[in-house]
Amino acid sequence: MEANDVKRLKELEEENTKLKKLFAEVCLENHAMKELFAKKGW
Repeated sequence: MEANDVKRLKELEEENTKLKKLFAEVCLENHAMKELFAKKGW
């Protein structure tokens, strides 16, 4: 592996971590909305 490859791999790992966090937040919001709608009877 060359230095550029290592740098790119690190960038992709950081992006992957950010996307996983974003996905988790969206899932949590989705779950909260489903609970809210269930309580309101929608």
